[in-house]
Amino acid sequence: MLVWAARASLRRDLERELQMALVDEAGVIQTALPEDPGAWPRLVGRWAAQRGHAVTLLDSAGHPLADNRLAPGVLGTLGPMDDLPEVRAARAGRVGIDRREEDGEPVRFYVAVPGTPIVRIASDLSLVEAASQDSQRSVLLAALLAVGLGSTLALIAARTMTRPLAQLAAAARAMPGGQTPRFQRSGIPEIDQLSQALRQSHQELETRFDALRNERAESAALVDAMVEGVLASDARGRILTANPAARRLLGYSPEEPLPDLPELFRAKAAREVVDATLGGQAVQDRELDLNGRTLLVNSRPLPSGGTVLVLHDMTEVRQLEAVRRDFVANVSHELKTPLTSISGYAETLLGEDLDAETRQTFLRTIVTNARRMQQLVDDQLDLSRIESGRWQARPDWLDVEVLARESWSTRADAAIAAGVSLVVRPGPGAERVRVDPDGAGQILGNLLDNAIRYTPRGGTITCWSAAESGGVVLAVSDTGSGIAKEHLPRLFERFYRVDPARSREQGGTGLGLAIVKHLVEAHRGRVSAESELGRGTTIRCWFPAA
Repeated sequence: MLVWAARASLRRDLERELQMALVDEAGVIQTALPEDPGAWPRLVGRWAAQRGHAVTLLDSAGHPLADNRLAPGVLGTLGPMDDLPEVRAARAGRVGIDRREEDGEPVRFYVAVPGTPIVRIASDLSLVEAASQDSQRSVLLAALLAVGLGSTLALIAARTMTRPLAQLAAAARAMPGGQTPRFQRSGIPEIDQLSQALRQSHQELETRFDALRNERAESAALVDAMVEGVLASDARGRILTANPAARRLLGYSPEEPLPDLPELFRAKAAREVVDATLGGQAVQDRELDLNGRTLLVNSRPLPSGGTVLVLHDMTEVRQLEAVRRDFVANVSHELKTPLTSISGYAETLLGEDLDAETRQTFLRTIVTNARRMQQLVDDQLDLSRIESGRWQARPDWLDVEVLARESWSTRADAAIAAGVSLVVRPGPGAERVRVDPDGAGQILGNLLDNAIRYTPRGGTITCWSAAESGGVVLAVSDTGSGIAKEHLPRLFERFYRVDPARSREQGGTGLGLAIVKHLVEAHRGRVSAESELGRGTTIRCWFPAA
């Protein structure tokens, strides 16, 4: 379009200049014509030869008087030329101009100037056409050069701009992946401004992401530290969060994958809780028995469509409640027997007139049962004081043989009545034990009482010690009937009796070994029992040397 417009404009300008030149040339010819008309043909021919134009002289009526292209004899045979547009205009006193093609000749430009004679000049447009074509070629070449140069400059500029833009794009792609983006200066103000804006955005996002990560880490740490099990799932039941407590309660290792929530529980009651929660209902304080544990389940549907379950392990609480009930029942039972005896004998003494010997027997029975009740209360108070931490061990190095003999001396009458004897055998390097004096007296006293109570007449009780594992073992062995293996794990529980009838008959409270266990553990030691039916029992108490 640029080349076409340039060519058309140049052609118009050249034709305008040619028109003016032909008008001036016609005026010059009119001025230069001699007064003798006979000389006009020769003058016209010479002028036309010099200029390369066709020149025609016409009279006022439009008849040709001279023409460089026609012989004089031919002119007379021609009629008037007043039908031509330029001739009509010249006869009317105006400069006539026309542009046309005649008899297959090239397009010509005609100019007729009024006067006497009328001068008409015809010129073809070959020069104009040649000049416009040359101009077109020049403009086209210049345009091609401009396009080539512009394209080169545009390519350079594009590469100059696209390189930093590509770097910005790479930096923008690196930002969501958590990588550190690189923002380089390009020297282009607009791109540098964009780079600065992205840098600031990245810094702000990093700050916010760090805050979110910290909050998420804190939340995860809090959930992981909870003793309650926490399970969170999406709307389809897929588990998203399970803290270690939940995995432990459900029997899954930390690395083991968890099934979806609807498939996690096998118990019907648990599945009902899950179905209700996934259906949009909250479940409050539902107690379930799972894998031998008692769990209190609370669940809530989440706004996003998921669920959250909180599992409270109530196993120990229920066991403690059972222990409390058993304890109350055992204490009541232990107190009921001596109370019944005391009440019965006291009522008999009050209601009947008995002889002195019977009265003394009844009173001894009342005193014996009262002392049994007192011993039960004292043992229970001692056990409670030890468990609550109000009793603190103050260990000291004590001689094992002296300690054993002192404890035995207070039970000598009972031992003589039972027909049993004591052997003290300290081991090498274990002649002394580091233990609280009062606590050691209670420990050995309870162990010797049990041994005397369950060792048959003629039997032997051995108190021995041995160095073991950086401490000293202080043990009491008897030659009694022994204890079956199934009873050993519960031997140190309160009021647990292998043979309840025999124990009550012999006057035990059922708290002696429980007191021994707590006293030894107060010294940071440990206690254990070894026994075999028909071959006696050994109670081992290990005390650390430091």
